[in-house]
Amino acid sequence: MTNIRRVIQLILFLILLLSVATTGYMILLDLTFLDALYMTIITISTVGYTEVAEMTPAGQVFTIFVIVTSVGTVGFVLSKIGSFFKRGYFSEKWRETRMLKAIEHMENHYIVAGAGETGNNVIKQFLNRKVPFVVIESDQQVIDELVDKDVNCIHGDATHEDVLERARIHKAKGFVAALSKDADNLFAVLTARQMNAALHIVARAIDHTAPMKLKRAGANFTISPNEIGGRKMAAMMLKPSTTYFMDNVIHTEDITLDLEEIEIHENSELCDKPLKKANISGKTGLIVLAIKHEEDDIFRFNPGADEYLKPKDKIIVIGQNEQIEMLRDLAKDLSDDG
Repeated sequence: MTNIRRVIQLILFLILLLSVATTGYMILLDLTFLDALYMTIITISTVGYTEVAEMTPAGQVFTIFVIVTSVGTVGFVLSKIGSFFKRGYFSEKWRETRMLKAIEHMENHYIVAGAGETGNNVIKQFLNRKVPFVVIESDQQVIDELVDKDVNCIHGDATHEDVLERARIHKAKGFVAALSKDADNLFAVLTARQMNAALHIVARAIDHTAPMKLKRAGANFTISPNEIGGRKMAAMMLKPSTTYFMDNVIHTEDITLDLEEIEIHENSELCDKPLKKANISGKTGLIVLAIKHEEDDIFRFNPGADEYLKPKDKIIVIGQNEQIEMLRDLAKDLSDDG
């Protein structure tokens, strides 16, 4: 809106200059409107055509005033207007409108509050996984950069209810609080939890006292970049080969391999079967790392072949994205297809 207002002001200034100059020539040289407009145009453009009337001293003084006022000014105005259209402003507005309409229809999506260093890494992972998400960011320059990457964005404060409403918090699946201050993350988590009780919330914590406060506010999990960084440095020192494997085999930019949690649905092909009979590895090529039964609080790692799969059980597997999608199909409720 600021750009549009500025261009409108420049156009109005140009019209005012033409109007004043044309009116002045009509009065001083007793010209018709068309002749006066002609005099104005040739004077402002400095093309040097012959005047349409005898120039009086008053007309000469007025012409000097028009030239001094318009030379440079008109060129500046026209260059600014041309730049406005050259940048494809209307194309950008159309893209922004399309993006806002896409956000209005989002469901089971993720919301990322903050696109700083931490939030930007979350965004990269979401883009790689091709999951639906929207970013809330207060810095317009950051918003512009994300929009250029076709990332759905909302310009605003993630601690405000109206901004979360625009991000369709009631229909969202997860919320990532990655703002720069613990206080902002705390307030964002509290507001998000009040607006959607079923929301899965992960929050960034900086101070060592923040995780407890964030969990009390409604966060399911908290992440401390400093703590993770320290663990990573220690692991690279003590277990360099294992760390290299995790970073360069599992967590590559293309995510060649991925860790995933899959829930077993009732009436699925895997339900009410032991692992051996379910034959997950044979059907998908995935490696089953752990199983968590609904009644348990912990995962059972390296489950045996006789481990029974029941409805709402969750299994942790590792493999390629295509293999994981195959497992999702095997674990879904077959009655939903009917």
